[in-house]
Amino acid sequence: MDKITQETLNDWNEQINQLSLEESIALVLKHAEGKIVFSTSFGIEDQVITHYLNPHYDKVEFFTLDTGRQFNETYEVFQKTQSKYSKLKIKTYYPEEADIQEYYQKSGVNGFYNSIEERKQCCFIRKVKPLNKALQGASVWITGLRAEQSANRESMRFLEWDADHQLIKFNPLLHFTLKEVEAEVEQYNIPINSLYKKGFLSIGCAPCTRALELGEEFRAGRWWWENGKKECGLHIHIDQNS
Repeated sequence: MDKITQETLNDWNEQINQLSLEESIALVLKHAEGKIVFSTSFGIEDQVITHYLNPHYDKVEFFTLDTGRQFNETYEVFQKTQSKYSKLKIKTYYPEEADIQEYYQKSGVNGFYNSIEERKQCCFIRKVKPLNKALQGASVWITGLRAEQSANRESMRFLEWDADHQLIKFNPLLHFTLKEVEAEVEQYNIPINSLYKKGFLSIGCAPCTRALELGEEFRAGRWWWENGKKECGLHIHIDQNS
């Protein structure tokens, strides 16, 4: 960290603990320097953050990753979001065609079902590489991560130094419960993916996402054929050859 020290981050984290969502976003946008970006997958958390970032549309760069294997319902909520927040410009990043062709030739169109390694490689091609391009030159990355989403996210803080991307990661909804997120959606009539009410609480690529069954944890519907900790690599570093 060059301009912002760990001491400063600690101080901001203490302040944010006492602030509302709107106030915490205002604090970071006021004091952070450089390029500030927000990544949205149009999940319910990202939609709430979009609503609160909308008044600051000229200070934040919005982007999304189009993997090429998304649900049509995701594109529908993308369109609804653009209509409701008409001043926002959401840039889309795509995987490299050459990478997709090479993967298809080597592993097959649905090779991610074959092994964890092949699934991670697919995630790397479709998500991690485009994300790295989107984050180039950014100093702050705003995300929709919440602590209760998975065990490995419980130790996160509102503001953290992301050594992999050399920037500050800001997680404004970190301590929100799902019920609190849903309350924000209802109060402000925020558009959400229609799959959400069908049990898809965490929505990724269509071949890798299913609805939750009763009593399952939040991310159980993602890569359901795998066991153990499951992440795509956007928020946990995945080496290209892992």
